[in-house]
Amino acid sequence: MDNSDVARILQEIADLLELQGVKFKPQAYRKAARSIESLEEDIMTFKDYTVIPGVGEAIAKKIDEIVRTGRLEYLEKLKEETPEEVGELLNLPEIGPKTAQILASQGITSISALEKALERHLLPRMKGFGPKTEENLKRSIELYQFKKERRLLGKVLPVCRKLEEALLHVCDNVVVAGSVRRWKDTVGDIDILAISRRPEQVMNTFTALAEVKHVISKGPTRSTVILRNGIQSDVRVLPEESFGSALQYFTGSKEHNISLRNLALRKGLKLSEYGLFNRKTGEKVGGDSEEGIYQTLGLEYIPPELRENSGEIEAAQTNSLPQLVELTDIKGDLHLHTDWSDGSDSLEAMILKARALAYEYVGIADHSQSLRIAGGLSPEKLLEQHAIIKKLDDTIDGITILSGVESDILPDGSLDYPESILEQLDFVIASVHSGFKAPQDVITRRVVKAMRNPLVTILGHPTGRIIGRRGALDLDMNVIFEVAEETKTALEINCYPHRLDLNDIHVRKAGEYDITLALGTDAHSSQDLEFMELGVGTARRGWASRGMIMNTQCYRRR
Repeated sequence: MDNSDVARILQEIADLLELQGVKFKPQAYRKAARSIESLEEDIMTFKDYTVIPGVGEAIAKKIDEIVRTGRLEYLEKLKEETPEEVGELLNLPEIGPKTAQILASQGITSISALEKALERHLLPRMKGFGPKTEENLKRSIELYQFKKERRLLGKVLPVCRKLEEALLHVCDNVVVAGSVRRWKDTVGDIDILAISRRPEQVMNTFTALAEVKHVISKGPTRSTVILRNGIQSDVRVLPEESFGSALQYFTGSKEHNISLRNLALRKGLKLSEYGLFNRKTGEKVGGDSEEGIYQTLGLEYIPPELRENSGEIEAAQTNSLPQLVELTDIKGDLHLHTDWSDGSDSLEAMILKARALAYEYVGIADHSQSLRIAGGLSPEKLLEQHAIIKKLDDTIDGITILSGVESDILPDGSLDYPESILEQLDFVIASVHSGFKAPQDVITRRVVKAMRNPLVTILGHPTGRIIGRRGALDLDMNVIFEVAEETKTALEINCYPHRLDLNDIHVRKAGEYDITLALGTDAHSSQDLEFMELGVGTARRGWASRGMIMNTQCYRRR
């Protein structure tokens, strides 16, 4: 927990006590919270919390519990005693305990009820609620909803890069941390860390960017905004000597950080966003670099993608972390759609983009005939395209062009073309595009039958999920992994931002088998080929090494 985390918990206690009508105590907690938030020192380095202005023995005990465990039983008890709906209102920046009580007395006990009251302009009729209050509450709800929603990593990354580029003009170093740096498939907010000798200029630049919609707060070294895409972004300017520890802390995950902090404590050290310290002497023993922190703790460097407290610390203690696949290892993309089916660009445009990315080969895999909504190719059109691809392979230098298809797996597990056609192609991706609600035994049997077809090279987007829109197929994934090992069918990591399928958890599980994974962007335009980095990020989160990935090898035609 950092200073702001502890202060936030104390403020929340004050709000809940005030809501219950408790006298005097709320002011005490607020005073302590203000003192802690204004501290220049890291609260993790304190041996006696009562030296902090406004902190007596009772609050000091609570701070100790927060710092040691990351939670506070007293706060949880207060939450249980508070009506859930009224507590929800306190999440809105414009609402304090008194306002929440007034609203509750009028039957407005949830954010949804408040939204309806605002739509009907009922608030100005209530004492103390004028048009300005109504406007502020509307904006508060908007910001709250923005903050709650998670965005696809693929949609957030371009924005992050714009922010980095703009801030580099006034900073010595800029890094986007948090779940973006860990390559999580969805992102809740954007944490930016910077080194600069001109922090005020950084704040002015950041809050004035075209991407910013609302400025929530602006301080000398930290500012918070809501971007035009609705996501919250924070920027912090840090001293160079603490940049490594802050980067480690704000990259997370929370669970990884807690385990790392506990390891430090066992070694007589204390780790925080400000640095790594000797607990007895207070001497700083690390903090300028992440690598130095992990090394001092007796660990090999843990890449950000692995920091989920899922065995990475134990592996780092024995120098047994995998050598993760890198984007530069990728030699080709095996899942491209063109304007022959539902893509927007021509064969030539897709191929030239792949060559511009320095790929050795590229695989064209338009949709098959059953997927009419996506302009699936009839057998005649597929063979016509196949002939054209072969000519392009002879005439376009610097890249090998492979002719394939993304064939639907039909309800009975058969493919969409006869074998006499499929065997002419360089590769076949088999995918499910229908029957998503089938029972586990039915859908597993269907997919397994397709995998047993010797002409199938890759099982495309195996679980069929679309993030935020459609859940995964109810597949027995253990069976899928076993059959993939048996048949040597590659399992795809589909790099499209809405899919990232297989996900990181399934990639990690695949590593327990002798299975090959294939990265495919599922590109429907030439620009989409750049989604490859998302698939590589997912592969790395799943502990995948270079040797597990088909695309890191030279591809041989059948």
